[in-house]
Amino acid sequence: MTRPELVLFDLDDTLFAHREAVEDGILRHLAVVRGAFLAADPVAVQSLWRSLEEEHYHSYLAGVLDFHGQRRERSRDFAAAYGLRLTDTEATRWFERYFVHYRESWRLHADAMPCLDELAARIPGVRVGLITNGDRAFQSEKVHRVGLSDRVEHVIASGDLGYAKPDARIFRHACSVFGVAPGAAVYVGDRIRTDAIGAAEAGLAAVWIDRRAASVTEADSADAARLGVLRLAGLAPLAAALAP
Repeated sequence: MTRPELVLFDLDDTLFAHREAVEDGILRHLAVVRGAFLAADPVAVQSLWRSLEEEHYHSYLAGVLDFHGQRRERSRDFAAAYGLRLTDTEATRWFERYFVHYRESWRLHADAMPCLDELAARIPGVRVGLITNGDRAFQSEKVHRVGLSDRVEHVIASGDLGYAKPDARIFRHACSVFGVAPGAAVYVGDRIRTDAIGAAEAGLAAVWIDRRAASVTEADSADAARLGVLRLAGLAPLAAALAP
């Protein structure tokens, strides 16, 4: 990779420890709710809540549900798995109570700020931004709360555009906002196809942050190899990889 003019990051599970906050938040919430959840296995609880988030958040990105609707349906389906039926109002309120605990668990990954510092030191003048699939107001609150506001120049949110990663348009739009050609930009994200392959197909250099040694399909592996995706286990080696 040549030294980039622009480094664009994904937010959730790349810089921001979203999965950890989700897992902490749901257990803390159920400890308060108790009732039908009192004997629930914590690992099973976390697995189900994550899978429902994946299912319903993608329904939101696809335009099937609105932002608040995907939260409501996630809560309803989770409760139903434990024998509880929630009305729309009850499901919305259930999520709101969970969200308090999720929000209290917000934090960056430990390697996030050191990575940004090292990038600035190794590549003077490099510009930094975010591309995130989601609602701008919600994602911007995270950015502010964890201290990223002064570290990123622009936040590009799919909710503003009507299309989401891995659509090439969102990566090219982000580059245009910065006035930088895709070939002079790098995109860094935790999902191999949504982030890395999507960015590479849009003409950016792509880095996949694989914190959990994820299994990869043959199709994803072949596409990543063809497009020159760089796979790293975390953010610590990123700056050296971009500016050796």
